[in-house]
Amino acid sequence: MVEPSVPLRALVVDDEEPALAELVYLLSRDDRIGPIETASNGPDALRILQASAIDVVFCDIKMPGLDGIDLARVLSRFASRPRIVFVTAYDEHAVAAFDLDATDYVMKPVRAERLAEAVRRVVTGAAAAPAGEDPADDEVIPVELAGVTRFVPRSSVRYVEAQGDYARLHTGQNSHLVRIPLSTLEERWRTAGFTRIHRSTLVALAHVDEMRVESGRCSVRVGEDWLPVSRRHTRELRDLLVRSTSLRG
Repeated sequence: MVEPSVPLRALVVDDEEPALAELVYLLSRDDRIGPIETASNGPDALRILQASAIDVVFCDIKMPGLDGIDLARVLSRFASRPRIVFVTAYDEHAVAAFDLDATDYVMKPVRAERLAEAVRRVVTGAAAAPAGEDPADDEVIPVELAGVTRFVPRSSVRYVEAQGDYARLHTGQNSHLVRIPLSTLEERWRTAGFTRIHRSTLVALAHVDEMRVESGRCSVRVGEDWLPVSRRHTRELRDLLVRSTSLRG
C-alpha cells in the first residue's frame, strides 16, 4: 500500500511528444509525485511496468497499436496493479474507463488544478486500499461537465432515463447525462437493487417512496417525481418492492 506521505512513482504514456512533455512538467511540480517514467506507446509502457514499481499510470487513450484502454485491460490482470488516470481529448471512452475502474478521467487540454485533483484521488485511493484490491461496492460513473470529470456514486442515483444511446442519471436535485446505454446499467446494477419499470426507465428500489395504481395504470413516486410503470413490469415491480420491504424490516 502506498503511504500518503511517500511520493508516487508515476508513468506517463502518450504518443504525442508535446502532450507528454506538458504532463510530465505539470506532474513534476506536484510534491506528491516522485520519480516519473515516460513511454510513447503501449508496448514500451508494459516493459517499464514489468521492470519498475509504478504506483500510477497517466495514460492517453488514442495511441497506435496497443491503445490506453488495451493497456489498462492488461494491467487489470496484474497481481498488484497501478492505478490508472486516463488523460484524453475524447469523452466517449468514459464507459470503458468506468468498466476498468479508472481512478480518474482527465480531459485535454490539461489544467494544473484538474490534474492536482486527479493526483489527490490517487493518493486517497491508495491510502484506503492496496492497489489491485477491489474498491467499495458502491460503483461510480464518470460525468463530464465543462471540462471537469466528476464521479457520481451509484448509491446517489434514484432513477435513470434512457435518452438514445445516452442515459440521464437523476440524483435528487441534479441530473447527469452520460454516454452509457440504459441496458448496460440495467445489467450491471441489477444486483444493487435497480430494476426496469419502463422501456426507458430504470429505478432504484431503495428510493421508491410510493406505488399507485389508478385506472389500471401503475406509477411510482421517487422523491417528488412520479414515474410511469409499464404493464409488463407492474407485477414484477410489486413483487420486488414487497420483497425489499420485508428484508428492510
